[in-house]
Amino acid sequence: MPAGNYDHLATFSVVARERSFTRAAAKLGMSQPALSRAMRNLEERLGVRLLARTTRSVSPTEAGEHLLQVIAPRFEEIDAELALLSEFRDKPAGRINITAGEHAAITILQPALARILPNHPDIHVEISADYGLTDIVAEGFDAGVRLGEQVAQDMIATRIGPDMRMAVVGSPAYFKRHPRPDTPRDLPRHNCITSRLPTYGGIAAWSFEKDGEDLKVRVDGQLVFRPIAMRLNAACDGLGLACMPEDLVQPHVVDGRLVRVLADWCPAFSGYHLYYPSRRQTSPAFTLFRDALRYPT
Repeated sequence: MPAGNYDHLATFSVVARERSFTRAAAKLGMSQPALSRAMRNLEERLGVRLLARTTRSVSPTEAGEHLLQVIAPRFEEIDAELALLSEFRDKPAGRINITAGEHAAITILQPALARILPNHPDIHVEISADYGLTDIVAEGFDAGVRLGEQVAQDMIATRIGPDMRMAVVGSPAYFKRHPRPDTPRDLPRHNCITSRLPTYGGIAAWSFEKDGEDLKVRVDGQLVFRPIAMRLNAACDGLGLACMPEDLVQPHVVDGRLVRVLADWCPAFSGYHLYYPSRRQTSPAFTLFRDALRYPT
């Protein structure tokens, strides 16, 4: 096959994964008409239809899906090996794409970047704040951050944070109007500041544990916020109870802006881990980033 066809195969893999000429063109840095022509030329040379097109979407045909499964791992391996070439330079360099939840991004990743980047100007980091359980291989991320119990077994995981606890808090003004809950079962009678599950869109339940009893409580209230800062501010403003990471609310508990309840129902659990595919080679830049995040055990 002529060398130019390999470029078209790589382009096809992006289109097939994105399932959109618009998103694929943006990712590849080319126009949609040029991308469409390249895909038609590839189909003509191979003599088989690879993409099913509609006015709103594009998806691989059966032949296209088979081709994608064959070529995608090869291109990933080539990209990984090309990234490793940076080890022959004087300094680690390259781009690192990470997906992480908002709390981990703010409390763990940002402080690490402040330590790393000033001394390594050729390293570029992009962090996508994501509340779901992202498939980092399918989405093209180098790594992700999850709680230890959420990391898939086929991934390499590096612990990057201590054990965590959640905390249920409300303002003194709120508790002047409402009695403090004695057990999590009292929470449905309270105005709770909630968030939605990223996958199915339902309101996230609050989880508790005490003396071997696991309890998930479906809470409700006037406010539904996904950003952590908005939930914290709403609790401080007396608008309801919030269930937040302990480290975020503790300063407000100490200064009296918030009051913590149900602490005995909130045990510690495994903290954040950086995870990445076991079959992927790591670049010197990624290795530096990972080692700087590693939490001492």
